[in-house]
Amino acid sequence: MTSSIKAVHIVGGGLAGSEAAWQLASAGVPVVLHEMRPVRGTEAHQTDGLAELVCSNSFRSDDAANNAVGLLHEEMRRAGSLVMRAADAHKLPAGGALAVDRHGFSATVQETLLAHPLVELRREEIAGLPREDWDSVIVATGPLTSPALAEAIGRLTGENALAFFDAIAPIVHADSIDRSIAWKQSRYDKGGPAGDGADYLNCPLDKSEYEAFVAGLLAGEKTEFKAWETDTPYFDGCLPIEVMAARGPDTLRWGPMKPVGLRDPRTGRRPWAVVQLRQDNALGTLWNMVGFQTKLRHGEQTRLFRTIPGLQHAEFARLGGLHRNTFLNSPRLLDATLRLRAMPRLRFAGQITGCEGYVESAAVGLMTGRFAAAERLGQAPVAPPATTAMGALLGHITGGADASTFQPMNVNFGLFPPIEGNARGKERKQLLARRALRDLDHWLAPTPLAAE
Repeated sequence: MTSSIKAVHIVGGGLAGSEAAWQLASAGVPVVLHEMRPVRGTEAHQTDGLAELVCSNSFRSDDAANNAVGLLHEEMRRAGSLVMRAADAHKLPAGGALAVDRHGFSATVQETLLAHPLVELRREEIAGLPREDWDSVIVATGPLTSPALAEAIGRLTGENALAFFDAIAPIVHADSIDRSIAWKQSRYDKGGPAGDGADYLNCPLDKSEYEAFVAGLLAGEKTEFKAWETDTPYFDGCLPIEVMAARGPDTLRWGPMKPVGLRDPRTGRRPWAVVQLRQDNALGTLWNMVGFQTKLRHGEQTRLFRTIPGLQHAEFARLGGLHRNTFLNSPRLLDATLRLRAMPRLRFAGQITGCEGYVESAAVGLMTGRFAAAERLGQAPVAPPATTAMGALLGHITGGADASTFQPMNVNFGLFPPIEGNARGKERKQLLARRALRDLDHWLAPTPLAAE
């Protein structure tokens, strides 16, 4: 690196760390990005690529006018997000959602960062607190922070890290799906950014098949919890299907297996329940079972999932799994620009801050990178307005949530300041979205780092 500006160190090369690195380098600030893979692996990663998607390949809704996460997509695009640029370059058909080819996405993020002259990648584990001479550090180690670093942070803060379970859905080889039973359709034939309204493969179940499937889930042998996992709560957005099934016989039928908006072309009627599969790679050779994260043993998964009509001969590229996610009590521990109160040279980004979801993690990385860049350039960091999706998410993490009951949160319109008037429903969401983008544009001008 030839820049006279001192480098910012980033620990962790996931979505948040990669996005933070891009924002810093784009602002002219050198970055040293430390990624422990492949020197040390994790329970969920399968590659050593930067920004690997370890769970779903979906960034969820891309509707910026009516959905909070779609609005977050648009805000990040306007802020020059590398994660969103790579996602848009590798999008797949997925109804109203933005799904991506996970391998192409990760490769684009990594290649773009390594091509930047201000980015240096070091493959090494940071075992413990970062070195004292690193005066600006972004910790973006995600939900799978190495034990040594997690313990060091715990000692520094005097707090036990909170944790929750995040689950991985199975992936099926396309040519093993019975297309005489499964049909392509999105709910209500809704098309998305790369789709045509027939983006999901649907496997129908009648009432007796559904009841037998639920009984099999409840009876199936599960993986034993490790000692450190026994008291870890699940995050509701990633509940294993067997946990949902235990909440009542119709929970799945009105959750991930809901049949609304679908019509079986063989009967012309809506099925009792349905299993949806979403394209997982650009070639269309892999499809993931939407919402089917599970802690069932692998043998049980193969046996039970092959009882689903259309999947009777299914071959699995990956079976479901479950791992523990670790996050900070951020409202208590972090300041308004995501610095650790106990050691302000450390900032945190991504899921370790208590946000949930790929896009939310990357958005927090984006903000953290901008805050750190502003400081390096002698400017005061300016947070995005609370009326924006990024600002609302930041506000929740850094003080909007009750520290005594803090849990991970996806971005949603409930985090936004209320809007004047009596608008409700869709109209209210659209007004919130328009206000957010107007205020975001003001935040981004006249420089990429701070508002006027």
